[in-house]
Amino acid sequence: MKLPVIRHLQKNNEPQKLESTLEVLESFCDHRSVSDEEMDVIGELISNICGALEVQKMIEDGMPERDAANSFMQKVLGSIDK
Repeated sequence: MKLPVIRHLQKNNEPQKLESTLEVLESFCDHRSVSDEEMDVIGELISNICGALEVQKMIEDGMPERDAANSFMQKVLGSIDK
């Protein structure tokens, strides 16, 4: 996950658009001919899109944009440390 990418996706795309893209990427991963390398790339894209959706939700709930992004990354880093 890359915070600059997450912020870019969140700022420049509507949540519905991100959700539709997420569905297409997940469907693509279901195909048997997808290589491990492609799965890694798609997994990174999916992680960034999910992050953008989560940050957007925090902003909609009233959190300032910067705080939402930082809070999300702290949550991610906290889950890695466990």
